[in-house]
Amino acid sequence: MHWTAWAVEHRGADAREVHVLVTAGVSADEPRAPVMLNLLVDRSGSMKGAPLAAAVEAAAQFVELARPDDFLGLVLFDGVAEQRVPVSLMDAKGKRAMSDALKGIQTGRGTALHQAITLGLKGLQRTLVPGRRPQMLVLTDGEPSVGPDGLDAFQELGLQLSKANVSVHALGLAKHYVAEILDAITQPSGNAFEHVDGPEGLGEAMGGLCARLFGHAASEVTVRVQPQGLAAITCRHGFPTALEQDALVVTIGDVSKGLARRVLLSGTALADGEWSVLLHGSGRERNDLRHQRVEFELVAEDSARGRLVLGVSHELDLVSAETAAWLSLARKDLERAEEQLEDAEGHLRAIVGLAPEGVPVRRHLERLGDLRMAVERGEGDIPLLIRRAQSARAGTNVSQVIPLQVYRQRK
Repeated sequence: MHWTAWAVEHRGADAREVHVLVTAGVSADEPRAPVMLNLLVDRSGSMKGAPLAAAVEAAAQFVELARPDDFLGLVLFDGVAEQRVPVSLMDAKGKRAMSDALKGIQTGRGTALHQAITLGLKGLQRTLVPGRRPQMLVLTDGEPSVGPDGLDAFQELGLQLSKANVSVHALGLAKHYVAEILDAITQPSGNAFEHVDGPEGLGEAMGGLCARLFGHAASEVTVRVQPQGLAAITCRHGFPTALEQDALVVTIGDVSKGLARRVLLSGTALADGEWSVLLHGSGRERNDLRHQRVEFELVAEDSARGRLVLGVSHELDLVSAETAAWLSLARKDLERAEEQLEDAEGHLRAIVGLAPEGVPVRRHLERLGDLRMAVERGEGDIPLLIRRAQSARAGTNVSQVIPLQVYRQRK
């Protein structure tokens, strides 16, 4: 695993702002770790037809991509959750069991999401595979209607999954799932949920997840940050954090081949004195926990690296303002939505002016264009667009933008 850290000092009217962007990555030719994954597929009544067909097709592609040393399992759930295939080795027998289970799935009534996740966790804990980090992928289009359905219950479940060292990913389909619930179960393990507008986009989203899950190379990746000469330092991304004496420890989760993760840290320098940041990175690669001192480079604001650091800062503020604007629009508070939209547009103009490589300007332009149109009209498919914005915020907050790779479907 390789690390970089670039720092920018920005002199404002009243203070010296310090931003440090730390990036952890592995090279594309790094050997991937074997996968241990329990796949949870919603088969509630709203999934009938095209959504379920797309989900089954995507799951089948997962099975095809698995190597003989990978472990996969399948949980199906409607009003009741069932571990249809236990987490098993994907040799010829295991792949045959998964393929057979994916045939002829019938939809039912209700969505026992909490029960399904709990069952998925139990399925992962039944088998110990040394050197494998257990993972879970949840695919759902609905809100929980059977069993616990409150946000508190899912926040507690998310923490339980994290303590069990389970890395959770989720795909929310269309406009009826609860974004806050998917965020609650994924964020503690350093991941984000992904939004898919409809079944036609499911294959592409699964393709991005395949790149992440089947390219997994390092886990338990953390950054220990010890500031000197700063009044305070804050983790701007939404990764889990902890205080450790005079240091801030940020858990950034898993790193996959060619898909680096980054975290932005911001603080204020004391008076006109000198400042510094001691950085220490760690991560588990091939079951070996490795530690590394990370040296930061102070770069100019107008350099390519400096523009990226400042661009990431504006991007985090942009997606927060954008999501808030959508929620205000849903409450019919058009005045507040307009204010928040203008705030988001201001950050977008700053990003365009910086032109940083690595910040998706076009995607932000398109989303804010949709938001501007909805605010001016006071209408639109608000639930769908809110979930799209919440997913974008979740992904940006953990610096996990799933690449828009075309997923090759079977002919």
